[in-house]
Amino acid sequence: MAGLVIKPRARILHGHDWVFSGEVLKAFGNPMDGDVISLKDGRDHLIGSAIYNSKSQIVARRFSRRRQDLDLDFFQRRIAQAVEYRKRRGVDLRLCRLVWSESDGLPGVIVDRYGDHAVLQTLTLAMDQRKALIVEALKATGELSALHSIIERNDAPVRRAEGMELHTGVLMGEAPSGPIVIEINRTPQRTPLQLEIDLMHAQKTGFYLDQLGHYGTVARYARDRSVLDCFTSQGAFALACARAGAAKVTGVEGSAESVATARRNGERNQLAVEWIEQDVFQFLRAAEKAEAEYDLIILDPPSFTKTKGGLRDALRGYRELHVRAFKLLSRDGILATFSCSHHVSETVFNQTIADALVDVRRSARRLHRFEQALDHPVLPTLPETEYFKGLLLEMMPGR
Repeated sequence: MAGLVIKPRARILHGHDWVFSGEVLKAFGNPMDGDVISLKDGRDHLIGSAIYNSKSQIVARRFSRRRQDLDLDFFQRRIAQAVEYRKRRGVDLRLCRLVWSESDGLPGVIVDRYGDHAVLQTLTLAMDQRKALIVEALKATGELSALHSIIERNDAPVRRAEGMELHTGVLMGEAPSGPIVIEINRTPQRTPLQLEIDLMHAQKTGFYLDQLGHYGTVARYARDRSVLDCFTSQGAFALACARAGAAKVTGVEGSAESVATARRNGERNQLAVEWIEQDVFQFLRAAEKAEAEYDLIILDPPSFTKTKGGLRDALRGYRELHVRAFKLLSRDGILATFSCSHHVSETVFNQTIADALVDVRRSARRLHRFEQALDHPVLPTLPETEYFKGLLLEMMPGR
């Protein structure tokens, strides 16, 4: 098997699973892009099997600490392990992330399930070359054998870093003829929200599954309050707050298509929300001039940067966003704020919020810290598996 000899101080020798181009001492056996390769240290000791791509800054991603090929048996075992972990942790297998890349030992593979349909993303070249095996393994998994379709959503720009094209399609069965309906925020005391999801065209794989457990948490603070949901997307936070008894709810979103979907979701659930199609920053500036005030504001923006190079601009954006939100919050108002930007660490995100509080001369208490759900597991040795962070803050009057 071809492979790489790794430099002595490479992070993979300290628990990480990635090898960057600058960490390679030498190659042997002429590895080809997409191959399974051996990784060795300077003493010729095997440190694992990895997938290789010379076009990527991450030239190798380890998926096993022993010699291992990417055959059907391997994919069946890894997918079965991922499903079993989620069952053991009480995750609803009909609406969740079934496979989360390195966190489930399948670098670059994401599988999200929406009832009778699964959505697959293969974001690394080696896994993309083995899509047929992954589909066969999914079909052979008992809990997934009745799937109506497996849809390919390989339209994520990150694929370009691996030298791959962007495309969507159907890998098994027939795609839904139109949007499907999922149910979220289900509790014994409350009727669940029904949301329309377009698996072929909506952002990510159709829905922000990483927020599933947080809608109810935020909505508990909505009763009798005026609520502003920024970057509302399909309207889930806004509708959860309306269902919880908010006095008034406003959802703001820059995408006309998303606003139309949110409006249909409001009608489906017979909930009154004011939907506004406008850039969120423009809306917040205008609201400040109009001296508007809200009791609960939700900030759930898309990622502000996909690269380290964009971090400075992203932090400026986060700071302005929070300054404007804090100015609009009532005396004891509440802010729910989230970031899904991997390059913005939790420490930096929290400091940006603190800086915004200083800018507006207000103080706040932390009520809750949001984390990734159990179906998006985090590996302590691979910080890149943790991208999601959020805070629930209560303004302190008289400070």
